[in-house]
Amino acid sequence: MKILVVEDEEALRQVIVQSLKKERYVVECASTFREASDKINEYDYDCIVLDIMLPGGSGLTLLGELKALRKKSGVIIVSAKDSIDDKVAGLDLGADDYLTKPFHLTELNARVKSVIRRKQQNGEQHLSLANITIYPDRHAVTINGEALSVNRKEFDILYYFISNPNRLISKATLAESVWGDYIDQADSFDFIYSQVKNLRKKLKSAGAIPEIKAVYGFGYKMTCED
Repeated sequence: MKILVVEDEEALRQVIVQSLKKERYVVECASTFREASDKINEYDYDCIVLDIMLPGGSGLTLLGELKALRKKSGVIIVSAKDSIDDKVAGLDLGADDYLTKPFHLTELNARVKSVIRRKQQNGEQHLSLANITIYPDRHAVTINGEALSVNRKEFDILYYFISNPNRLISKATLAESVWGDYIDQADSFDFIYSQVKNLRKKLKSAGAIPEIKAVYGFGYKMTCED
């Protein structure tokens, strides 16, 4: 799961980023309006932590861009301005939550989890496909009720596939969703092949019904079909 932190105050931005990384999210950040706009136009995020007051523009304008792009990212506004007008304007533009500075990091983490759950899991504590069940809050996986041991990236890959069943997913899309935008600097996607290969072996050995199938010249697709 990937988070974008849009905050111009460097110290606070770094604290938020480190806190979210401890929760095992892929975290990217932006410190200006332009940088944030470029990222939301080019990449997809599960949740965006968004400051209103930014160098070069307003976070509310970015919310309008997200709506125009029909992005499904959850958005949590964080702002020092304890203004009911800003809160109402943000929620009207599609924000999912509002947090006034200063705030506790534990509260932000809890709200991020809640927003992602509401957006992508329909409020449920888990996601299931056939006999595979994953628990994002605990980063746990079960097959037929039995725990399956996976590493962090294997979990992230499996989460992405189960969130997009029967969808053709390119290696580039998978890499960017699981590793972040810095993946643009990679020379090849060989590491994707290795991670997916290991995950496929684990799923097959555990008796998983869904299968990650390679689509020649494109990428992968998770399906329950033979």
